[in-house]
Amino acid sequence: MRAILRSRFSVAVGLALSLHAYHASAEGDSRLKLQEATVADVQSAMKDGKLTARQLVDFYLARIDAYDKKGPALNAVILVNPKAREIADDLDAKFKASGPVGPLHGVPVLLKDNTNTADMPTTGGSLSLEGYVPPEDATIVKKLKAAGAIIIAKTNLHEFAVWGETISSLGGQTRNPYDLTRTPGGSSGGTGAGLAANFGLVGIGTDTINSIRSPASANSLVGIRPTVGLVSRTGIIPYSFVQDAAGPLARTLTDAVKTLNVLVGYDAGDPATAWNAGHVEKDYTTFLKADGLKGARIGIVETLFGKEPVHQDVNNVTREAIRRMEEAGATMVSIRDPMLDTNKLVTGVSVHLYDLKPDLNSYLSDPKANAPVKSLEEIIASGKFSPNIGDEIRKSQGLDRDSAEYKDRLFIRAKLRDRVMQIMAENQLDALVYPHQQRLVVPIGARQVERNGILGSATGFPAITVPGGFSPPSESAPIGVPVGVELLGRPWDEATLIRLAYSFEQATKFRRPPESTPPIQ
Repeated sequence: MRAILRSRFSVAVGLALSLHAYHASAEGDSRLKLQEATVADVQSAMKDGKLTARQLVDFYLARIDAYDKKGPALNAVILVNPKAREIADDLDAKFKASGPVGPLHGVPVLLKDNTNTADMPTTGGSLSLEGYVPPEDATIVKKLKAAGAIIIAKTNLHEFAVWGETISSLGGQTRNPYDLTRTPGGSSGGTGAGLAANFGLVGIGTDTINSIRSPASANSLVGIRPTVGLVSRTGIIPYSFVQDAAGPLARTLTDAVKTLNVLVGYDAGDPATAWNAGHVEKDYTTFLKADGLKGARIGIVETLFGKEPVHQDVNNVTREAIRRMEEAGATMVSIRDPMLDTNKLVTGVSVHLYDLKPDLNSYLSDPKANAPVKSLEEIIASGKFSPNIGDEIRKSQGLDRDSAEYKDRLFIRAKLRDRVMQIMAENQLDALVYPHQQRLVVPIGARQVERNGILGSATGFPAITVPGGFSPPSESAPIGVPVGVELLGRPWDEATLIRLAYSFEQATKFRRPPESTPPIQ
């Protein structure tokens, strides 16, 4: 199977390289610069007849060929879509006949490989699901395709999204393009590293604890974790239905928001989406306001900053980001609350390991799915998983949602939600701010620690991570390691977070591409 896919990929890349002259001229023409291009850039070029969806796909295929398994060997991609160019040709024909098919016409998307695709395998990064093709697309994949997007590749993840270093038995270890000795965060690290390296235009991740925002932070990207229920999880390999969310990653907030527009809405297959009635905005791009920080009140969660020397780089970047928010017109309010402590939230509130067994089993055992394994127990027995997740999945197999401990966690979770809302009401806050991760993303071989994304996942509230800057340069990180700043808001109030985050992004423009994956000459 893998040999066939490699062969198809080689054919696609060969065809892509036939357009090398086009790419070279495009890279040399500021009007057609594809490196770091936005959705608006490429769609304007398509409208003007200067770019086709096929040429755009070829550009990204050539970059994947140059940098994913060669050169810096990021290892972000599990599978390139063998039909990507064929889909692009069809979209070009439709564009010529009647214009764009939707708001993401011709946009190549990097899709985390725990999201069902009926025309490609969906594996969760696990050898236990190698070659498995689901019977139908996930709801969000259907929406992306209807909007004109092209799934250009399925990306690596931490196996079954269980942790945060992006290593899997099927995909191996993904590397951070800013510092090849470090992880790209996770679990959506393949999407994050791929976007940072310009392997696609936008990406999709999932987030049970940190998993959209961690790779956003580690790869100088924007990551949006929406309120649980705003975006359907139907057809996504589950971890915890209490905490799971799916959302966009992108190099700019505008592109992330354009993608969010396509993903939101009710889906009968995911009962949590029934709660979004009356809360879905028609167009979230209307909240992209450059002066959005003026008059805002933002709480600085002091308990989510580290206090040791190892935390200093992140603290310095985050404090400067906070200063820039204040400079842009926001009032910053220090918040200290013992309940808002990352270690306490992970060890005493999060229910992810309690939910993994029953929720994953519900996906695998569905008769329509025809999965090669039917339960977590079978996965464990098969031995076809990365040793990196062994402790977690064995622990989950022994946990019970009928236990007093699980019910206690749900009770504390309810108290946490109330407490966050109280803090925001008492201090008249629009959002909370803190570093996504208290220390730099860890080196390969280490375990991610002190990530603050648990506050959003344990409450189910929306959060956006944006580029906050970089640590000082080093031998392995020539421009430094990216640091993400996170904004958290009230449930269903993505609009306010978008307004604040966009204003910060426009005032700072901290996003920089990595030096390990330069333009192809």
